[in-house]
Amino acid sequence: MAPQRRAGPKVAESGGGSAGTWADRGERRRLSSVRKNRAHQESRRKWLKVAILISSVVLISFLSWSYLLSEDGVTEVLAHYSESLQDRFIEVPCSEDYDSHKRFEGCTPRKCGRGITDAVITREEAERIRRIAERGLSLGGSHGGASILDLHSGALSVGKHFVNLYRYFGDKIQEVFTEEDFQLYRDVRRRIQQTIAQAFGISSSSMYLTKPTFFSRINSTEAKTTHDEYWHPHIDKVTYGSFDYTSLLYLSDYTEDFGGGRFVFMDVGANKTVEPRAGRVSFFTSGSENLHRVEKVRWGTRYAITISFTCNPDHGIEDPVFT
Repeated sequence: MAPQRRAGPKVAESGGGSAGTWADRGERRRLSSVRKNRAHQESRRKWLKVAILISSVVLISFLSWSYLLSEDGVTEVLAHYSESLQDRFIEVPCSEDYDSHKRFEGCTPRKCGRGITDAVITREEAERIRRIAERGLSLGGSHGGASILDLHSGALSVGKHFVNLYRYFGDKIQEVFTEEDFQLYRDVRRRIQQTIAQAFGISSSSMYLTKPTFFSRINSTEAKTTHDEYWHPHIDKVTYGSFDYTSLLYLSDYTEDFGGGRFVFMDVGANKTVEPRAGRVSFFTSGSENLHRVEKVRWGTRYAITISFTCNPDHGIEDPVFT
């Protein structure tokens, strides 16, 4: 009988051991689940860190790329190459540069600013004028990236120097240019002069063509002399003295014929840029209210004419004459 009374506790002990085993298994499953959750969370944190790092690198690269393309902070385009502008004029306060020179009533700027128009010179005329530049510059050309041809003085880039093409090539000039070329050149100059006079409210007869007025051809070749370093910021009135009004006639297209080479007005806070387009005329008063530069040409060839005007008849020059 005694052994039968002991059986109860043994069963009870056996039942208690089974419950403990299930409890241990449950704890192990819980701990395993916790470890898996922690590992999953740690993995997610690592991937999140990697994603943030990649995003940061991409953002920094994009901002750096955008900065390089913006050429020292150019943030506003005044004239896109793809648009055809009838007239666009932006008035800016005049600087004091004109006060250090003799003033000419009815001409010396009292209203200052910058204008852009595609309605004065046609693209067909620009192509004809570009061919004049191409023929003339084929006689020489700089060893560096910038070459000039001045039909007024005869200055032509040749290697690292300049020659007078009229004296240097003599009668050969008759085979390069025609009277029609010079007539077109004079007509274009006259129309640009009238456009500037109208924009600034002065008489075109009070303005005089002044030097230097020249064709420019710019490509991506490395500069060989200081004459090739066209990209430095400058003020025309300070650099040349005689300038009161400056204009540029573009003879080739930004992004199609060349990359880079945009014209940049260097304003405080946000520079403004003009994208060249064949036949586009950009003009402005020549004082420090219009500090400017040209971006380096990265590829292709950029053609333009700089045509400058003065209010002082003592600094005036005549149109070139075909002889």
